[in-house]
Amino acid sequence: MKISSFAILAGLAAQAQAHYIFNILIVNGQRVGGEYSYVRRNSNGYDPAFPDILTSEELRCNRGAKPGGNVQTYDVNAGDKIGFKVFNNELIEHPGPGFIYMSKAPSSVATYDGSGEWFKVYETGLCRGGGNVDTNWCSYNKDRLEFTIPPKTPPGEYLVRIEHIGLHEGHNRRAQFYITCAQLRISGPGGGNPSPLVRIPGIYNANDPGIAYNKWTNNPAAYRMPGPAVWNGN
Repeated sequence: MKISSFAILAGLAAQAQAHYIFNILIVNGQRVGGEYSYVRRNSNGYDPAFPDILTSEELRCNRGAKPGGNVQTYDVNAGDKIGFKVFNNELIEHPGPGFIYMSKAPSSVATYDGSGEWFKVYETGLCRGGGNVDTNWCSYNKDRLEFTIPPKTPPGEYLVRIEHIGLHEGHNRRAQFYITCAQLRISGPGGGNPSPLVRIPGIYNANDPGIAYNKWTNNPAAYRMPGPAVWNGN
């Protein structure tokens, strides 16, 4: 049995104001700096991007988020735990997956546009049950996403990209993309070979099952993560 159209409309209305942006850097559990101190400022505020961004260079770090400005680069070590916190003590209030990608700058990350190779270091999806229940998604109602920089990450300056995909309008080809990029200088012994390597745009298609996903059913499809596999750290 399908969920009624009234339930769908009610759910969408309730979530219409539940937008968010990850603009605060967390290192080893501690907030560093303020909003956008180490995160590139996007031009669409806390509003999402939609699937038309999937073929755009703005998929890298969000609308209007370019090199330059007053963004600083933060020094961390391979093995540190890094987080991206939602602004203004808000929460992730949409069901869907979260991802972290990294791209090593050829020199200074402050001038890097993200046109090089990227690799995925983290993903989070369903913790239990089906995708039709919001609380089954691991990131739902959290105020941040966190990951550990792989210990063998080659040292250098990186763009670190967080992305959360809100799937509540995926059935209408209107999945919502919440994206930001931090600038980090990573120290460590290195020794790893990140893979698979990808370019952005090019990681997603609007018709991918994990993007054009219908959660508004009592028997949703098994969720398939979009994008490349997570680097195994070696």
